[in-house]
Amino acid sequence: MELIVPTLGESITEATVSKWLKKVGDSFEADEPLVEIETDKITVEVPAPSAGSISEIKVEEGADVNIGGVLALLGDKKLTNASTQPEKAQTKEPLKVETEVQKEISTTVNQDKTKLSPSVQKLVDENNLSADKISSSRSDGRLTKEDVFNFMKNTSAKSTSSKKREEVVKMSKIRKTIATRLKESQNTAAILTTFNEVDMSEIMKVRESKKEDFMERYGVKLGFMSFFVKAVVSSLQEFPAVNAEIRDENIIYKNHFDIGIAVGTEKGLVVPVLKEADAMTFGDIEQNIVELSTKAKEGSLTMDDLTGGTFTISNGGVYGSMLSTPIINRPQSGILGMHNIQKRAVVVDDEIVIRPMMYLAFSYDHRIIDGKESVGFLVSIKSLLENPSKLILGV
Repeated sequence: MELIVPTLGESITEATVSKWLKKVGDSFEADEPLVEIETDKITVEVPAPSAGSISEIKVEEGADVNIGGVLALLGDKKLTNASTQPEKAQTKEPLKVETEVQKEISTTVNQDKTKLSPSVQKLVDENNLSADKISSSRSDGRLTKEDVFNFMKNTSAKSTSSKKREEVVKMSKIRKTIATRLKESQNTAAILTTFNEVDMSEIMKVRESKKEDFMERYGVKLGFMSFFVKAVVSSLQEFPAVNAEIRDENIIYKNHFDIGIAVGTEKGLVVPVLKEADAMTFGDIEQNIVELSTKAKEGSLTMDDLTGGTFTISNGGVYGSMLSTPIINRPQSGILGMHNIQKRAVVVDDEIVIRPMMYLAFSYDHRIIDGKESVGFLVSIKSLLENPSKLILGV
């Protein structure tokens, strides 16, 4: 039986074998993951079609394979086990004899090494060495000062040579795609970034007072992201150009609000999408964010999870970022950057007070969004976040 690369999406024609989870001769059960493959968008595990064992691996790790290509040949589980048993029986006894001989030789040498002259013993002690690890040049196995000096010299040379000045690692498909798309965005769009700051006091009060009720009702924590998603959707409805895109010589205004949430993973940045976010409650948003984030970290996102976004939110604050200029996720026209919350001295009603403040950054395509719209969009988000009752009550 052949293990085939499954269809992963209309636009995907090739994948890379990133990691084999089983090796030749290993047995497995039906639906057990056998290999991890990576495309320019997602990483997926290919499961076993039925119980058996791997007879031959056709595509090694790091190699590319077309969709529908053969990854490996699978054999019968029972036959494989039966064929390997005689080999184990034949090699078991000789290995045992060889091991006993080696132990006897090692014991003899170790016993001889313990008979160190005072000068050699002093040299070993002063340099915190183990006599058992030093090879002797004498037939009786006793160590000389020259043996110790040679050991120290070789150890130093190995330590120096093991520190490589450079390490060459092949770029993954996901990383190459991220690099290409970000550069295309910079080369194509007229990206400009505008900034503002938001007082997070009221949101933090709401979270503190409602966290237990929210957890009991929805089974997830009430985070900041649901407030930002709600504020973004409301502001997009007020400024439709921000939710639009340029396609050829046309502007496409979108009446659906699919919000991408940038998530950092070990293999790079991915942007799963909250579909129809305008119809979601706070609980729906938080539940979906937890689900998508978990899938992103586990590498189990599907193509449907990653397609169809109209606007993106990136939260660099989770890594401690104070300010940034996020790059637009093409073909979208805007992206909002969240940052770290810091207590700062601000003026409120002519008085200096300490408030938890966050810088916001809104990068937009100046070809379609004017400065007035961009500033108005960001001010709208700021107003909604500082007055969360507007988001909750919708007024």
